[in-house]
Amino acid sequence: MSQHRRTITAGLLALALCAWTPAILAPEARAEAPAGQITWALHFTLAPTLFEPAETPGLITPFMMLYALHDAMLKPMPGKSMAPSLAESWSMSPDGLVYEFVLRKGARFHNGEPVTAEDVKFSFERYRGISAKILKDRVAAVETPDATRVRFKLKQPWPDFITFYGTPATGAGWIVPKKYVEKVGEEGFKKHPIGAGPYRFVSFTPGVELLLEAFEGYWRKTPSVKQLSFKVVTEISTRMAMLKRGEADIAYAMTGPLGEEVRRTPGLTLHPTPFSSTHWLVFADQWDASSPWHDRRVRLAATYAVDRPAINQAETLGFSKITGSFIPTSFEFYWQPPIYPYDPAKARQLLAEAGYPKGFDAGDFWCDAGGTNYCEPVLNYLQAAGIRSRLRPLERAAFLKAYQEKKLKNLIYGLSGVSGNAATRLEAFTVSTGSYAYGGYPDIDGLFREQATELDSKKREAILHRIQQLIHEKVMYLPIWQLALLQASGPRVAESGFGLITDYPWSAPYEDVKLKGK
Repeated sequence: MSQHRRTITAGLLALALCAWTPAILAPEARAEAPAGQITWALHFTLAPTLFEPAETPGLITPFMMLYALHDAMLKPMPGKSMAPSLAESWSMSPDGLVYEFVLRKGARFHNGEPVTAEDVKFSFERYRGISAKILKDRVAAVETPDATRVRFKLKQPWPDFITFYGTPATGAGWIVPKKYVEKVGEEGFKKHPIGAGPYRFVSFTPGVELLLEAFEGYWRKTPSVKQLSFKVVTEISTRMAMLKRGEADIAYAMTGPLGEEVRRTPGLTLHPTPFSSTHWLVFADQWDASSPWHDRRVRLAATYAVDRPAINQAETLGFSKITGSFIPTSFEFYWQPPIYPYDPAKARQLLAEAGYPKGFDAGDFWCDAGGTNYCEPVLNYLQAAGIRSRLRPLERAAFLKAYQEKKLKNLIYGLSGVSGNAATRLEAFTVSTGSYAYGGYPDIDGLFREQATELDSKKREAILHRIQQLIHEKVMYLPIWQLALLQASGPRVAESGFGLITDYPWSAPYEDVKLKGK
């Protein structure tokens, strides 16, 4: 099975305990102490919710912070899609109902307290982010036989338990200190989070900067760099200027012409970073019989109206993939749909057939403000075909909250870069009970329930392929692309961390990031 695939099937799980031991350096064998600072220029506004594993919203964004501040039982690492981390090993019972984890000896939180089984149980029970209900509905009990072992008992076999728990599909497996959270409370924890990751919290200035410092007691290895500074720089030209002046060492989302400028500038390096982030348009009102979007022909017209290869070339220098799906190509159970070509004449014909020969007012076009540059060309192509809308960008935290609370209408620019498989992505966005679903279809819901307990991988694949075929036939979404972010680094950086973890977009692992001369 490819390392890209996230689901661990029952047969593979039963083989043996997983064992993966990164190099652990004894204190006396460690190299020189951490030194220097690396500054990142971020393309979005930081919010305290992003420091909180319990609130992961189904985007990859918070894992940028979690990989620094916190640690997980299992997580993607270089060469491994699920590497034992705070859990040094794990196993599954032959009947698929019990998963037992053995905690790593010596793992500690930033306040010096050991990571215990109680912390693992507390973190799971406290989790309230994406897919929390799915996890908790299917877990019968979490037991702690002793301080080093945690046992999850399921109500019935569930082939996706480890996919949800051991990858960034959710944050349920990322561990926080029970005693500290109970002492300072939820708001106190957000103001000063304590984790078990390679970097500890120093300060946060809202809208400006997050500052972290190396935690020399990190179990895997002592970080090379002393301080990490994450600066909020939402304007792309300012990120470029900071990179050129040496005020930032790494800049995210250097799209379009500025990506080309990075390539041309001596001392700067462009890092095209493909990952499991798909972008798509959500026709939020397709279940409303009074909306133009209720008509499949209108949704199909919008799909023909957008020249995705041209947007790809202009915004990501052609590095993104045009797949025709909102499920990443590397996910297990992915089905490749036919791709609708750019055909503006066909789009206008379909609109006329649907009763809109002069087009129509499509209302608001909602998006995350950090992705405005991707949305504007999509909106322009729709306008050219007669589908007129107004771009309504929201800051990331506000956008996700409104999206999940079903407060947005008309058009939504959907995106997700979290790990998982086809089923996990469908569960969040397509099934009628999904966190981001604005409606559903009985045939898709029924098939999804059928596959959820199917342990035969081939049978399950056939069902999940059929669901994806139905999504394509119904034109539920307008898939844009599978994104490759254009990142950039400056002359002081020896190891940026880009691409070390497969299908992951940010610098990571942070303990592997290095400055030149270190």
